[in-house]
Amino acid sequence: MTELPTQGRRTEVDSDLEDLAQGVADQVASFLLAVRAIAKGGDSSTAIPLLLLEVSQLLLAGARLGVMTDLVPHEEYEPEAGPDADLDRIREALARLLGPADDYVEVFDPYAMPPDLVPARISDDVAATAQTLAHGLAHHRDGRVDEALWWWQFSYVSSWGSEASAVLRALQSIVAHDRLDADTGTGEIEQLAVADQIEDPIS
Repeated sequence: MTELPTQGRRTEVDSDLEDLAQGVADQVASFLLAVRAIAKGGDSSTAIPLLLLEVSQLLLAGARLGVMTDLVPHEEYEPEAGPDADLDRIREALARLLGPADDYVEVFDPYAMPPDLVPARISDDVAATAQTLAHGLAHHRDGRVDEALWWWQFSYVSSWGSEASAVLRALQSIVAHDRLDADTGTGEIEQLAVADQIEDPIS
């Protein structure tokens, strides 16, 4: 992968944090490339396992950030990182690929009583996660390492960590049904989507 030249002032950070930032940046770049390739490929038979692999690897990087103490950037206000990536085409392509399997139900907060069940879409969550991560990657490529780390950590806790975790559970469930449900016949992904058949358990 070709590295983009950095611009502006490069912030100085501890060497361990520099290594962490580079590792996260590499994983984020790999995730973004993979998601684009999956969406462009148009192969529904491989989209699910490939997304499962990429999201799993991404969450490992996120967990490393989540267990750390709060990272504080040098700048009081977030510098301009440029326009956010427009990922609508990827979202739409993934939605077409996944078909009925795109829709799933997520428990918003497992500690809430009663639990809050929220309808969601894999394509929406993958695109939202990718857009959030791309914002931090723009900071990193512009030399603002501390700002990138802060953004990735904050957004992991506040948004993309839960989004990616929900997607992972949905994808794993599809794979599990495909492998374990002998009564599904052909085992096609389209037949594994149950969102439209799930009755509201609260009613």
